[in-house]
Amino acid sequence: MDDAAAGSSRGACRTHSGGGSSLAPIAIQFILIIAIIYFIMIRPQQKQRQKHEESLKSLKRGDEVVTSGGVIGTIVHIKEAAKDGGANRLDDRVTIKSDESRFVVERRAIQRVLSGGTAAAAKDSSTSTSAT
Repeated sequence: MDDAAAGSSRGACRTHSGGGSSLAPIAIQFILIIAIIYFIMIRPQQKQRQKHEESLKSLKRGDEVVTSGGVIGTIVHIKEAAKDGGANRLDDRVTIKSDESRFVVERRAIQRVLSGGTAAAAKDSSTSTSAT
């Protein structure tokens, strides 16, 4: 009986020593989940943010924009915050004309650019000629 008890305790020790190798599949799954989250959620969001910042940096007079407050208007004037290259271009002040009102907002408050000045002018001229 003592031999049987000793044999069962040796078998128990063997199962515990084999448990260390079961950590590798869990670690691989964890790494795969993190990679999937990165490529599905984080990377596209970074690309979208970069694209938005590029569109804000390329704003010019006559562009039709929507502010974060929902105001739709046309850019009338852009006042740069500082002339040196170290300044953040998103801090520039932009004057927007909406109907008969004018608003001064920071460049970062512009949520999206609807159209450029030439496209908006062409659209306005085509609607005015078709209306008459």
